[in-house]
Amino acid sequence: MNSHTDTHSHKHADSSPHPSHSHPHKKDAASSVPAEPADEGWDTGPGVGRLSGGASEGGFQGGSKLSSKDKPINPLTYRYKSFLVRLIPMRREDSERLESVAEHFSDDELEEIKFLLKKNKVKFSKKSFDTTKSFWRESSYLFFESKVEDPYVKAKADHYSKRLISAGREQVFSEFSKQAEEKILSLIAPSIIGRDEVKLAGLLQLFAKEKVHILLLGDPSTGKTVILRSIADLAPVSSFGLGSGASKAGLTLTVSGKDVIRGLLPLADGGIACIDELNLMKNQDLAGLLNAMEKGFITYDKGNNHLRLDARVKVFASANPEGDKFVGKTVSVLKSQIPFEDALLSRFHLLFLLRRPGDKEFLKISEKIIRGSKDNDLYKGDADFVKEYIEYANDIEVDFDKGLSVFVQDFVKELRRDEDDFLIEISPRTVVGMINMAKASARLRLSDKVSKEDVDRVIGIFRAALYIRKEELDK
Repeated sequence: MNSHTDTHSHKHADSSPHPSHSHPHKKDAASSVPAEPADEGWDTGPGVGRLSGGASEGGFQGGSKLSSKDKPINPLTYRYKSFLVRLIPMRREDSERLESVAEHFSDDELEEIKFLLKKNKVKFSKKSFDTTKSFWRESSYLFFESKVEDPYVKAKADHYSKRLISAGREQVFSEFSKQAEEKILSLIAPSIIGRDEVKLAGLLQLFAKEKVHILLLGDPSTGKTVILRSIADLAPVSSFGLGSGASKAGLTLTVSGKDVIRGLLPLADGGIACIDELNLMKNQDLAGLLNAMEKGFITYDKGNNHLRLDARVKVFASANPEGDKFVGKTVSVLKSQIPFEDALLSRFHLLFLLRRPGDKEFLKISEKIIRGSKDNDLYKGDADFVKEYIEYANDIEVDFDKGLSVFVQDFVKELRRDEDDFLIEISPRTVVGMINMAKASARLRLSDKVSKEDVDRVIGIFRAALYIRKEELDK
């Protein structure tokens, strides 16, 4: 068990598909540039290679003999649309690649790109995500790279590359979305046999923009910590640690002199707070946890310090029962061993009861250990890809079709009828959690609309969490 606190955050560079573009020069009416350059499409007269401030580009001096690749471009006069430039052949590979990305550029931009390629000023290069082939092999996309030190060419290459990179990443993610559920699930606690519904709930929490709080309540050695750690490792922003906290800050915060020490909740602002053994939480942290789960912030009022910190978190927590291990075979007896009051328990949208594995499950786990499986190691490149995919998906605003409400309502009626069989009560928060997770399910596949399949998937998760199986009661 790790007793330290880990924080994860991941942000990718701006890849706006339509960056703004402005030339670094304004045309001067008294320009000394000759009307007819010596080399078609290029300016070789006096004043060439001069920036608007008069600095020389690439050390070029007027009258020097340079190859066409090395001659700096004068953006005021170079004519990339000239007839002679169009006659210059372009490499077949460049032509094919340009054709494959032509939809992202205007006709005028394509002419300029062709000119820069023909004159050997820029080249196509490939970027790719650092994923293992077993996870995702189709992860490369094109971009432009300047082959010269000319600032104008570099700026052009960067300008057009941003659009290519944005489109390329979009294409990679679009292909990945068809297998996203299967691929990402394979990274969540792969060494843990079973617990499929728990892993799926954690997967959807990664893609939830709205509040989704999950509690794993069960015996020791049931894989709770491993699952929490996997979710923390895959979330773009997360914190992981014990409910007791690894520092004086605990779950919330503390002040030491002029330093504000953040706890697990504010450290995970905008992400997932993974709290192991929540039953060890300090009493003074309870109010902060309730506030963060419901309102998205925590406060601190001691002495002359009056602070408010954002803690807009989704909580994924684990806890052991009172006495450390569940005993008894009825729901009422199990309820009596839950270590939390209703005020906290009701904040969770999902509660999973995890008992120690039975004989069959134990044999499967033993076989996996004997085989020496090391599949719990997460390759950083695969994790980084998932984080970027989640961030990309979370930009999608998902619509919940009112026509699907009837399926949720029918299920809620069923739950209210069987409420005495559950460890937690059914409330409006249950409905909110279902809708939020259905939206997350749509976002997982990069859709902006919830489908009937998304609703069915979430109903299956809630059914598995709420209805305690007979074999679980008999353990």
